[in-house]
Amino acid sequence: MIQLIRGFKDILQPEASLWQHIENEARRLFESHGYREIRLPILEKTELFARSIGETTDIVEKEMYTFADRSGDHLTLRPEATASVVRAYIQHKLSGTEPIRKLYTIGPMFRRERPQKGRYRQFYQIDAEVFGISSPYADAQMILMLAKLMERLGVTGISAHINSLGCPECRPLYRENLKAFIHQHTEELCEDCLRRKDKNPLRVLDCKNESCRKAMTEAPELLDQLCTACADHFALVRRELDRRNLDYKINKRLVRGLDYYTRTAFELQTDMLGAQSAVAGGGRYDGLVKTLGGPDIPAIGFAIGFDRLVEVITQAKPPETPAPSVFFIPLGESAMEKAFDFCLQLAEKSIEADTDYSGRSLKALMKRADRLAAPFVVIMGDSELQAGEVSLKNMATGEQRPVPLDSLVEILSLEISGQEAPESGTQDP
Repeated sequence: MIQLIRGFKDILQPEASLWQHIENEARRLFESHGYREIRLPILEKTELFARSIGETTDIVEKEMYTFADRSGDHLTLRPEATASVVRAYIQHKLSGTEPIRKLYTIGPMFRRERPQKGRYRQFYQIDAEVFGISSPYADAQMILMLAKLMERLGVTGISAHINSLGCPECRPLYRENLKAFIHQHTEELCEDCLRRKDKNPLRVLDCKNESCRKAMTEAPELLDQLCTACADHFALVRRELDRRNLDYKINKRLVRGLDYYTRTAFELQTDMLGAQSAVAGGGRYDGLVKTLGGPDIPAIGFAIGFDRLVEVITQAKPPETPAPSVFFIPLGESAMEKAFDFCLQLAEKSIEADTDYSGRSLKALMKRADRLAAPFVVIMGDSELQAGEVSLKNMATGEQRPVPLDSLVEILSLEISGQEAPESGTQDP
């Protein structure tokens, strides 16, 4: 038997319905804030990610699925969405008519890293980006919108972490100070941090290795070395979060994993996933559009780890398998044909109905209806159809009563919507 590739997963019911629920809530919330969906290819030129993410990042150096096609072009399965969104923004000249754009996309990403709890080699993200707004109000709104989505999804135990990564004016001096400190502690660092220390020293701050964390305890802090503009920007972000009573923490070690971030960086973290605590994260990347060949346009965005979010929600409340609203039990050929017709009629009214064409006994089909957890069951035999009526059973109360055949769809619509259906007599189950 052929099995799944390691690090990939099938999304089955009832989990798939939970995914749909999350997607629908995200779309409703984002679009109420003026975001519009775009859909992007999963393959891009490798150069896009090398230039945007950074050639010295773990993603580019070790994790990307990259290959040469038949013409020799180097292609990569996208490891994140922001670079692709920026590429589309530039290529389609979206800044030409209206530079301010609010965009979101939902889909799979790919990284070849060690599979672990909440982390897969094909993983999914909900990604939102804003172009053309440099104001810190955009930063605060994005963080608040992300927190609101968690609230609507019933996610608890989430904490917001924020930091400022400075800008091209103040970060270079800080990098040199940090590199000098790191060189005094090289014996305490892991291999990855030794490799990063000169080209990407901020990533040393974010290492999860206990020895590295301990070594960096007294490292200089970027917040202490921000220029006036960056300090004012961060202060306004904090002020707006305070005004909206959002509980957050200033995390001076939060640097995010990609080279393109500037100024505000943020994460939503949970204590339910062990060391992999981030459910969502993002930040400002004011220079990326220009770096990739576009105009000098400020931007900010975030990504939600879909798989991790599902795991957090499932731990709090396991998803339930969707059930049809009504299950038809046909007893006889004529009844089977009529059940088929009713299922189609109810589907036209957006009511899920199902039936069974096996010809099994009433007892067997009642057991199946019970397994499906259908709240209503319609029992129909050929003799009942000749009399112009069928039996409708409420599975929660056990009440069973005859209903006229010609008003069955109307009665079911009322019953399922919770409205009072017209009286049609009662009979014992």
